[in-house]
Amino acid sequence: MTRIVYVNGEYLPENEAKVSIFDRAFLMGDGVYEVTSVLQGKLIDFDGHRARLDRSLTELDMPKPDIFDDLLEIHRELVRRNEVVDGLVYLQVTRGAPGDRDFAFPDPDETTPTVVLFTQSKPGLADTPASRTGIKVISIDDLRWDRRDIKTVQLLYPSMGKMMAKKAGCDDAWMLQDGYVTEGTSNNAYIVKNGKIITRKLSNDILHGITRAAVLRFAKEAQMTVEERSFTIDEAKDADEAFITSASAFVQPVVEIDGHPVSDGTPGPVSRRLREIYLEESLKAAV
Repeated sequence: MTRIVYVNGEYLPENEAKVSIFDRAFLMGDGVYEVTSVLQGKLIDFDGHRARLDRSLTELDMPKPDIFDDLLEIHRELVRRNEVVDGLVYLQVTRGAPGDRDFAFPDPDETTPTVVLFTQSKPGLADTPASRTGIKVISIDDLRWDRRDIKTVQLLYPSMGKMMAKKAGCDDAWMLQDGYVTEGTSNNAYIVKNGKIITRKLSNDILHGITRAAVLRFAKEAQMTVEERSFTIDEAKDADEAFITSASAFVQPVVEIDGHPVSDGTPGPVSRRLREIYLEESLKAAV
């Protein structure tokens, strides 16, 4: 079946979709994005992703597309047309294609935003091998710009971090700033010590994860202790557990850091329980 995508108001076969070479995301990385998971044909945490998209647009002084209020309908239509049971919907909004290259922002009254959405089918997304066995990470310096709270398409360094991890025989990289863990290349990072869940507090240093917010809320509702503070990579290696959260990985254990096993090198009870709670509660609220 040919995948159907959405481009600027049209549903098209993917091989017919086109975006201008003058689009500012292509030339300047001037765009933002969101990824919403689909489980059992329903969207997970959609309202949170839409709210964060609104914030990202505002922070970059980027016009909100006219179809903003129709995004839920568009997501659902793509899921339906592509018969996605488990998978992802990728959404990208750019400042548009003004017709030539210029560092200055185009006049928003003359250049409309570009809006692109597509689906990715991922059968068994909620029960991957990594969710059962855990992942291995390395640590690298965090060399990104200082507005990591905005979910932009500027993903070159995170991509390089993924490749560094791959070359080291690992799954991902945790980035360090002044010796403290900021986050993973595409996820938020956590450790567990003496029953306490520890994760970096929100700031411009990290992405304000939608899954992060939900998981911490569920943890507190389950009477788990949460401490939002920075932690070092040495603390992480000495932790009882470690894990990540993201829209596509949900809650995923980390079992090795820089070649050092975390505790006994197997997923721990806190991360396993949080994953169960997150999937159960998120499916109840899915749209």
